[in-house]
Amino acid sequence: MALDSKIPEGPIADKWTNYKNNINLVNPANKRNIDVIVVGTGLAGGSASATLAELGYNVKAFCFQDSPRRAHSIAAQGGINAAKNYQGDGDSTYRLFYDTVKGGDYRSREANVYRLAEVSANIIDQCVAQGVPFAREYGGYLDNRSFGGVLVSRTFYAAGQTGQQLLLGAYSAMNRQIGRGKIKMYNRHEMLDVVVVDGKARGIITRNLITGEIERHSAHAVVLGTGGYGNVFFLSTNAMGSNVTAAWKAHKRGAYFANPCYTQIHPTCIPVSGDHQSKLTLMSESLRNDGRIWVPKRKEDVEAIRSGKLKPKELKEEDRDYYLERRYPAFGNLVPRDVASRAAKERCDAGFGVNATGEAVFLDFASAIQRYGKEQALIHHLDVNDAALVKKLGQEVVKNKYGNLFQMYEKIVDQDPYNTPMMIYPAVHYTMGGIWVDYNLMTTVPGLYCIGEANFSDHGANRLGASALMQGLADGYFVLPYTIGDYLSNDIRTGPISTDSKEFEEAEKGVRDQINHLINNKGTHTVDHFHKKLGKIMWNKVGMARNVQGLTEAIKEIKELRAEFWKDVKVPGTNEEFNDELAKAGRVADYLELGELFAKDALHREESCGGHFREDAVELDGEQKGEAKRDDENFAYVAAWEYKGEPSDAVLHKEDLEFKDIELKQRSYK
Repeated sequence: MALDSKIPEGPIADKWTNYKNNINLVNPANKRNIDVIVVGTGLAGGSASATLAELGYNVKAFCFQDSPRRAHSIAAQGGINAAKNYQGDGDSTYRLFYDTVKGGDYRSREANVYRLAEVSANIIDQCVAQGVPFAREYGGYLDNRSFGGVLVSRTFYAAGQTGQQLLLGAYSAMNRQIGRGKIKMYNRHEMLDVVVVDGKARGIITRNLITGEIERHSAHAVVLGTGGYGNVFFLSTNAMGSNVTAAWKAHKRGAYFANPCYTQIHPTCIPVSGDHQSKLTLMSESLRNDGRIWVPKRKEDVEAIRSGKLKPKELKEEDRDYYLERRYPAFGNLVPRDVASRAAKERCDAGFGVNATGEAVFLDFASAIQRYGKEQALIHHLDVNDAALVKKLGQEVVKNKYGNLFQMYEKIVDQDPYNTPMMIYPAVHYTMGGIWVDYNLMTTVPGLYCIGEANFSDHGANRLGASALMQGLADGYFVLPYTIGDYLSNDIRTGPISTDSKEFEEAEKGVRDQINHLINNKGTHTVDHFHKKLGKIMWNKVGMARNVQGLTEAIKEIKELRAEFWKDVKVPGTNEEFNDELAKAGRVADYLELGELFAKDALHREESCGGHFREDAVELDGEQKGEAKRDDENFAYVAAWEYKGEPSDAVLHKEDLEFKDIELKQRSYK
């Protein structure tokens, strides 16, 4: 099957407008007769559900959490990008488009990214109208801050809890439609298969996580907004329930999986403390606006800090290596995430890591506290030479901007980041890969759509900070509601979709058979035993740096681990009850397949780009020495994999990426 991205003709700035002017519409009376299933209630799924219901469709929304407002979008901290140019610092739709394509290392589809930049401004207006409490300037205007990979301030934020506030906005819009009866909400339901009838997605099979009941649900179209698959690494910043199951089941039903190896390693996470951990905690990238990243210049100072003989704040300025400012003077601490992550790993691998494990660098707010304190002292006509006063005033400013993040850090690490630098280290955060979709956000299965982090479309090989919330809400509020109507206009005479068909029966039987196998397996090892083993393979061999030997070993080891899992996993309890181990077992089974495809994709991509760093693809000389080396001649394409029964048998389809509006060139943040 040829990949048709369905990108409209014409100049990039006119594509979306012309496209909307010419698509088919469904009239309001006919929308009442059309059902749409939306799986996932984060920013993408929640906004899509609310908007489709507002338009008049009958929406069935599903989430495995106890409430839509528990979706993992709630954990997003730093902000949401939009090209409004409130700061007057040169921002524009084109610049947001350019920064996003460059930040993704020229591995995203131009048309989708331009549309994302174009609708970004509408998102802010929508959210303000919903009452989202964005931070504001003294005069009442919405405030902006900067994020990595850009030279402007375009990130709107609500302290360090932007995701929560935006999700509450989408949730309130959903609740209005639930109250009107236009959304039927299914909490604590997990999607376990897609049902394809006559070549079209016509429903899903779910398990009620409270009762264990297996259910059939039908619709004229199915939308997946189920987030990313970072938990394939076991330890990640994702919520522990986040998983790949919905997307993977769609893949096994014919949806191509694109660029699975593109993972974002976030540079500012709280370092791993030991094998007992079940997840990692993110410290927002927004902290890099004011925090300076450094390690000691001398190994003896590293040893003194590790042993507790020297406090970090006691080390003189001239003995510190602010390595991002040194290596990337133009962007400094605000280089993109992949660049900052690799630089931290390089310093720690060279022996300059500052904690007991040697895997941490400092994020220091001392100079920001001084700067803000002096500014406040001047504003209030106070003594700028009073060190205690300046520090107090500076801390208050920092607290207003980042207070909840500092509080979270102190709770976890038991250190006060106002008085000693934070320790951070890179960790798995976001996945740029996902289900392949065309310009309409439709997968290779007609009638099956995929939005938000679950699809591959907008971020290429590395996502810029504050763009996840932008993409989720753009897809749900402003893109999918148009494109899905064009497809559904052919279904106005179809009538309700019956669940009494052989396709629903077969899909349900497949789900029951897998559950019964897991429950009756009577093995000797827990689900977490296998998940942790998989995570170690992934992190060590398919993580921040990859090479041919490690990837080849990983593919073999994951395949063996998968066979062992099916023989030896132990799942206590029954299916007819709340059984979290059973739910976890199904998710890990899917990770054990995805992990192999992930490594296979990484092995085939013989270049370094974005979050995918190949040790055999490094710039050897010139200004870019030591940086990632892309291969545009051979790899400027999307790798979309077709399922053929085993991950090792997956067939590669290529969508060639065309760059007509941005020059394809080596990235430089120096």
